[in-house]
Amino acid sequence: MTIHPLEACAPVPRLFTYPFCYEPHPLAVAAARELQAYITESGVMLHEHGCGKMFGVLVVQTDGLHSPDGQPTLAFLAAYSGLLAGRNDWSYFVPPVYDAQQVDGHFKQTEREISAVNREIRGIESDPMYIKLMMTRQEYASKAAADIEALRQEAAAAKMRRHSRRESGAAISDEELAAMTRESQYMKAELRRRRHDMEQRLADFDSRLASVYTSRLDSLRRCRRQMSDDLQRWLFGQYRMLNALGEERDLTDIFAHTVHAAPPAGAGDCCAPKLLQYAYRHGLRPVCMAEFWWGESPRHEVRHHLSYYPACRSKCLPILTHMLRGLDVEPDPLAADRATKRLETVYEDEYMIVVDKPSGMLSVPGRRASDGSAAPMSVEEVLRQRVADGHGAQHLATNDDSTVFMRAAHRLDMDTSGLMIVARNERVLRLLQEQFAKRTVTKRYEAVLDGTPALADGTPTKHDGTDDRQWLTVSSDRRSGTISLPLSADITDRPRQCVDFDHGKPSLTDFSITATDGHHTLVSLWPRTGRTHQLRLHCAHRLGLSAPIVGDPLYGRTSQAGRMMLHAAEISLHHPVTGAPLHFLSPSGFSLK
Repeated sequence: MTIHPLEACAPVPRLFTYPFCYEPHPLAVAAARELQAYITESGVMLHEHGCGKMFGVLVVQTDGLHSPDGQPTLAFLAAYSGLLAGRNDWSYFVPPVYDAQQVDGHFKQTEREISAVNREIRGIESDPMYIKLMMTRQEYASKAAADIEALRQEAAAAKMRRHSRRESGAAISDEELAAMTRESQYMKAELRRRRHDMEQRLADFDSRLASVYTSRLDSLRRCRRQMSDDLQRWLFGQYRMLNALGEERDLTDIFAHTVHAAPPAGAGDCCAPKLLQYAYRHGLRPVCMAEFWWGESPRHEVRHHLSYYPACRSKCLPILTHMLRGLDVEPDPLAADRATKRLETVYEDEYMIVVDKPSGMLSVPGRRASDGSAAPMSVEEVLRQRVADGHGAQHLATNDDSTVFMRAAHRLDMDTSGLMIVARNERVLRLLQEQFAKRTVTKRYEAVLDGTPALADGTPTKHDGTDDRQWLTVSSDRRSGTISLPLSADITDRPRQCVDFDHGKPSLTDFSITATDGHHTLVSLWPRTGRTHQLRLHCAHRLGLSAPIVGDPLYGRTSQAGRMMLHAAEISLHHPVTGAPLHFLSPSGFSLK
């Protein structure tokens, strides 16, 4: 059964859930508990090897389909992202928008054809004669290139000797001059001859390879690439997404005007699109929805068992923007909050401004700030607007185009509050950025963590693979230490970052625990590098403090905090022009009460 009855534990909300920032409605929580009980009792996750899985619920009104008196009743639908244990046909859950796993379907048939091409390519590449020819060609090319380089160096040395002889001032006979000329001509000619011989010999190798192997390989690789591209385009065309108005658009059309102009892999297979598509197909009215994580967190990112999460933006934002048309949806709860934020000035002179940025305000202009409002939505815009309005900022600094120059020397995440430095001309901006690049600027952050860090008593915590590096080093009193994790962007779910042991850039944070009450922890954090979301990941990841920052919308657990409890409380640097030491302090006011 796909549609599951739900007892009404709360009034039906007037507006549908805004999926990218929400507190789960009590009806969605009740549905999620029903689903969690099913997962536990059925053991369905026992078939999923590795880490956990994202699940979602959609509460719907059935318009009397399952009511004896024909009155609208509540029910819920369940879904999981992607595949579950390699399958997408589990009976309790809604089906995929398109089932690419059908054995005799076009997708699987074409996949088998592509696999056959791959086998032929591997067969040629493993042919002993092909391997021998390739090795012989490589050995000859290396030896010939080395011989030519040795001759080039010999010719260069001879040229230097001739030059020194001419510059010595000693008499040079006609015979010696002629010999010097002949030597130069011979070496130049010999270099040309050897290069020509090498090129001709390599061309012979390539001709022999092409006649039997490489021409066929190139043809097969082009064929494989074309088949893969065609199959991907065909697959995107099968995902025809509905909305509440009955409009239908495929993924290619939906993503046509996005940054990359093409759907990312896995688009349409997340929980929310699956749930809404099934509801629209079966005449069910969406009421509210929620997504939660079940199981162990993946190694490279941060997920918490049974915590609720917003829909991903990279895959789902364009899709859900279309699918929610025709529904009355809650407004973005952060949009109104951002509009009321005030920016306090801590320090100002003709070269720079230090502000105390509120949580919810962007550091620099960005697409998320475009809400149609005339009010500036970033620190830079607020300061420019103040100058334009004649408030504050006594010293004007302009570019050639008379635009007031205000550029952030560094950035804080939109959800982070605290001290931030803004330059008032290009030279000052460059000098400030040089201090940040050289890591001579000291910053201290204050944060409240959701939980208590799992710290070993003076024992370094290491990555659970074969790497012997220490990712977390703790002092003997278990109140301070250092976190070191390699970070990179999560290209499948921007703006998230992830721990990437293969390609991540090193990041380093010192920490000190100020207070704890068993449920929350107050910490100070000193970042020694400046990676995106560094402090948030270092706190939340299981190889870091394993306690996310309260209110963190990306790496934390569902919270009523109203904001992310991370504040840039202290910053020390040298004045970019005078060189005088500067120190600014802005206590967060965070407490555990």
